[in-house]
Amino acid sequence: MLAASTLLLVLGGCASKGEVDATGGITAVRSVCPSVAIPAATGDVTLFQGAGRDQGSIDVAALMTNVRSSCSDATDQIGTTVTFDVRARRTRTDGARDVQLPYFITVVRGGSAVVAKRIGRVSLHFDAGQPLAQAQGQATATVSRAAATLSADVREKLTRKRKAGDQDAAVDPLSQPDVRQAVLRASFEALVGFQLTDEQLKYNATR
Repeated sequence: MLAASTLLLVLGGCASKGEVDATGGITAVRSVCPSVAIPAATGDVTLFQGAGRDQGSIDVAALMTNVRSSCSDATDQIGTTVTFDVRARRTRTDGARDVQLPYFITVVRGGSAVVAKRIGRVSLHFDAGQPLAQAQGQATATVSRAAATLSADVREKLTRKRKAGDQDAAVDPLSQPDVRQAVLRASFEALVGFQLTDEQLKYNATR
């Protein structure tokens, strides 16, 4: 369910992201801030009335959208705040109603290792006669700067200038297992989504 992180290199000098370096090649900038995303099949949730699981049995359907993040990387503990909107629709509108939906934020290292997880709840209020409701949720994640920083020897392998004719001029540093694993270990994601039951996850994956 958790896709592997995109590998980005830390390159020195004055070149910016996506810029062609004067000595040849294309640079990319790697941030210590985790990338933020919604894992597959966790961005919406459906509540049903009774035992039915068809369209006519839907009670409330909600969608997580407008995911945004801000990162504070000035200290040894890198804090990321994630905000998102939840938009919901209900079937029956005869009266006001409050609905609470659980959501999670998890920190994933190297594309697959879950190192932290927290559960929160977002509250939705439906006015009498209204089928729609909207609310905003917020979650935070913390990553150690030391864990998200590449060692000096790995950075040297990634940023070393290579000239045409050099033995390793055409070799991608990330093709070296030790470099690839080091970059993976230093890559983090902050993933947010609805905390689904096994049945709800199966419904999302198979509908």
